[in-house]
Amino acid sequence: MARLDKVKNMTGLVECYGKSSKLRELVNLVVVGGYIDVNKSKDKEELAEIEKMHDLMKQYNMHGQFRWIPAQMNRVRNGELYRYIADTKGAFVQPALYEAFGLTVVEAMVSGLPTFATCHGGPAEIIEHGISGFHVDPYHPDQMATLLVDFFEQCQKDPSHWNNISDGGLKRIYERYTWKIYSERLLTLTGVYGFWKHVSKLERRETRRYLEMFYILKYQDLVKSIPQAVDEQH
Repeated sequence: MARLDKVKNMTGLVECYGKSSKLRELVNLVVVGGYIDVNKSKDKEELAEIEKMHDLMKQYNMHGQFRWIPAQMNRVRNGELYRYIADTKGAFVQPALYEAFGLTVVEAMVSGLPTFATCHGGPAEIIEHGISGFHVDPYHPDQMATLLVDFFEQCQKDPSHWNNISDGGLKRIYERYTWKIYSERLLTLTGVYGFWKHVSKLERRETRRYLEMFYILKYQDLVKSIPQAVDEQH
């Protein structure tokens, strides 16, 4: 579930799946992202990825095993997609060549999905390998396929294995990545910044921009929802 950019490596995941006969015997693959029709995109990079995706589907004859869903803008529907895959005891794979943070990783984990995510970037910090998910190296697709095969084969032998990784992911998110925890850290950062500015009398441009972004994206709308005080004397 991502943009159809080269760095997101969606076609890399499809190729990895197509080449692995063992993985194809165990599970189907669902990809969510981009346009399916090349005539609907004007981005050269996305056009190349769309064409590559169609070529891979033909090359590996994945009819009946692979479903490509166009990018979804409805957040509720996205949440239902995560839940549907979780209800069928599936897994989520984030195969990006590099990912700064990994919002879809957090979304998948909080939906209870065992998550396999790139070891390059933010997801490497979010996931504890083998406990709350798994790290995969997109530059070694054979190893990624083997890790997925091992997981699903173990789940077949012991269904509790799926639940253990699912529970580990949920625990990790609730311990580290809730809005409550984030806001507390932000308040701590604000306090440190205020003290630092007081003693140094210098501007910290990056932190100020960050706080402004957080206010615009999160708190500005919340402020509007607070009812105004009413003077009871009138």
